[in-house]
Formats: sequence, C-alpha cells, structure tokens
Amino acid sequence: MNWKIERVEGAGLDLEEVLDVYRTSGLGERRPIDDTARFREMLDNANLVLVARDNDTGKLIGIARSISDFSYVTYLSDIAVDGTYQRSGIGRALIDATQKETPGVKIVLLSAPSATEYYPHIGFTQHGSAWVLNP
Repeated sequence: MNWKIERVEGAGLDLEEVLDVYRTSGLGERRPIDDTARFREMLDNANLVLVARDNDTGKLIGIARSISDFSYVTYLSDIAVDGTYQRSGIGRALIDATQKETPGVKIVLLSAPSATEYYPHIGFTQHGSAWVLNP
C-alpha cells in the first residue's frame, strides 16, 4: 500500500485533478464532467469527502463523495478510483473510511452497471426498491 486516505473539504479540491480521476475511473461516463460549474457544486456541497493520494507523488487517485446525516444514513454518491490504481484495494479502503467517519450508520449507493458483482463481495446487500426521479 503506497497511498493514504484522508477526509477533506470538497470545496478545497482542485477541480481538474478530481475530473481526471472521474475520467480514468470510467465514472465520468455517468457524471456531468463537462459541466464544470455543476461538478464544482457537487464537490462543494457534499458533506463527507474522502480522497486517496499516492504517497510518492501526492497525486489524487481516488475519491468517495457522500451526503450524510451522520445518524441514520449516508448516501455514497460517488466512488471513483483512477484506472491505473484499480484492483489495489483503494475502493474498499474508501468505503471502510466512509464507515469509520459515520459509525453505526447505513451506507446506501447506486452501483455502476459494471460494479454490480463487486459490492456483494464486500458486504453490501442488494435492495430491490430503489427509485430515481430524473429532472
């Protein structure tokens, strides 16, 4: 493990650095990465943001962006790991860090289609009644 996880303020993150992670992770295909004003607001308004950085270079290599009431539920809205660092435990470490920041709180997420097989392996259970209302 040559990386570290830390909690940060989303507003303090370099937007281009974050967008690079979304692009290389594949999550950018399902997020408004071309609407930088909206994406900036997504970072600024998330109240629980955890990042992974490469210890050698300081490069941002992962992010978990959540909205939480810190009492009952945390919505893990984005978890993205730079494509060159995937399958090294960073995603799992970001989820573990999210749990540590919100002890005893339920974590809810909507899986990317390509990740539906991953989440059961790390303890998530599927919930069949999620609904989405698009603008």
